[in-house]
Amino acid sequence: MEVRFDKIEFAKPMLCTDKNAPQNMTLYVCDVKEIASSVPEGEEPIHWCLLTTHTIETINMAHQIVEWYQERWKIEQLFGTLKKQGLDVESSQLETEVRLIKISVMALHVAVQTLQLTMAREGKDQPIGTVFNRQECTMLTSVLKTVEGKTALQKNPFCHSKLSWAAWIIARLGGWKGYPSESPPGPITMRNGLEKFRLMLEGAKITHQFVCID
Repeated sequence: MEVRFDKIEFAKPMLCTDKNAPQNMTLYVCDVKEIASSVPEGEEPIHWCLLTTHTIETINMAHQIVEWYQERWKIEQLFGTLKKQGLDVESSQLETEVRLIKISVMALHVAVQTLQLTMAREGKDQPIGTVFNRQECTMLTSVLKTVEGKTALQKNPFCHSKLSWAAWIIARLGGWKGYPSESPPGPITMRNGLEKFRLMLEGAKITHQFVCID
C-alpha cells in the first residue's frame, strides 16, 4: 500500500447560515492506495481517502487511522446482525421507550456474542469463558460429539479452552459443513447456530427437571 498524509483547511461555505460556525476547519487527510503490482487481475486497486480530526504527523499515526477505519467492517457486521439480516430488531412492535431500550440491549448482547464467535473463527481468539459459562461449555462438549465427522478434516482443530473451539461447534449447528476448504462461517451462520444451541440447552434443562421429578 502507498500511504500519504497531510494537513488541510476547509473554508466556511458561503451559504452557511450558522453564525457561530468557524471561518475555517482543520482536518487531516490520509490517502491509502493499493500498489498496482499487488492487485489481482481484473480487480481495481483499493483506494481510501480518509478525512479525520485526529492529528496525523507521522507515518505511524497514518497507519493508526487506517487500522481504525478497518474496524468499521466489524461495526457493519454487528448492525447487520441486529437488523433484518439477523435478529430483525427493527420489526419489534414495542412502543414505549423503556421497552424498546430493553429489547435493543438484549438484541445487542446476542449480536456481540455472534460477532465474537465470527471473529474467533477468523483467528482473533478469546478465552471461551468470555461468552459461555461452565454449564454451557459442558453442553458444548456433548454437542461436539454430534457435529464432528469421522475424518480428520471434520474434527474440531481448536483448543477447548478457546472461543474458536466453541465457534467451530456453533458454526456446525448453523449449517457450516466444517471443511477447511469451505468459506469461513459468517455472522448469520453463527447467529443461527447460537439460536439452535440455546434451544438445545433449554431442552436439556427441561429434560433434567422431568428426570428429577420422576
